[in-house]
Amino acid sequence: MHYDLTDLRLFQAIAEAGNLTRGAEKTNLAPSSASHRLRQLEGDLGTPLFLRQARGLRLTRAGEALLRHTRQVFARLEQMHADLAPYAQGIRGHVSLWANTHATHSFLPDDLADFLRAHPQVSVTLEEHTSPVIVLAVAAGEVEMGVVAGGAEGAGVELLPYRQDRLVLITPAAHPLAARARCGFGEVLDYPFVMLHAGSAIHTFTTNAAAALGRHLNVRIQVRSFEAVCRMVGAGVGIGLVPRSAVPGANLREPPTVVELDEPWARRDLSICIRRRDALTGFAAALVEELARQGGTGEP
Repeated sequence: MHYDLTDLRLFQAIAEAGNLTRGAEKTNLAPSSASHRLRQLEGDLGTPLFLRQARGLRLTRAGEALLRHTRQVFARLEQMHADLAPYAQGIRGHVSLWANTHATHSFLPDDLADFLRAHPQVSVTLEEHTSPVIVLAVAAGEVEMGVVAGGAEGAGVELLPYRQDRLVLITPAAHPLAARARCGFGEVLDYPFVMLHAGSAIHTFTTNAAAALGRHLNVRIQVRSFEAVCRMVGAGVGIGLVPRSAVPGANLREPPTVVELDEPWARRDLSICIRRRDALTGFAAALVEELARQGGTGEP
């Protein structure tokens, strides 16, 4: 079936206004034209989208489903416009980069800023995903490059060294765990956690690590940055799990105490993930080279 964007925009306007006339006004259509378009859309779909009531229109179940999808369609169109706009503004290159939470919040802001200053004709889209998702996307050709933690054996990708780091436990200064030099992850799961928001790669990773032990995280609060995690932990809200590089130390009024995490997965060395070096576009290859240089590993 063919969907007309004008019809979908009209449908959304009517649904949000609960009134055909007001919906028609929002889309610059005459009420008679709007009514005809709506009847035709319902006829094409083979189901009514609204219940006609004395005080206006109310969505049917089919109408609710169409409204949800319509909003997604226009959101994707807006994103498409945003992605294409740089080309109209004279930017001649674009690189899509997916990275895990660790890289996104710790190293990439500064490293990408250096790259973009040196390449004013390039734009970069940075998206946060878990490392396994990034590896699969790179292997499938959905994205040119990523930054991941851990290995990718058998995935059909190349990993180039980027940064070295570790996950550490942070606690309030007066916490019972603060006197420990190191501890296992299973030993801390009875305490409340300060976590990055649900959906962040490190939240998913930590939740899965607890599930592997048959346990659940006791999440007291979720925040949007590692700095906020450190501030909350230092203030006594709970304990946290963050990269060592993300602990600001003296910059906080109440800095948290760092405890080594005695787990093999605590080592979170970051790698640049690509499918094949010879398949990279020129700008992606330049970004790979820059990230490798910034990470102190030299040219790949």
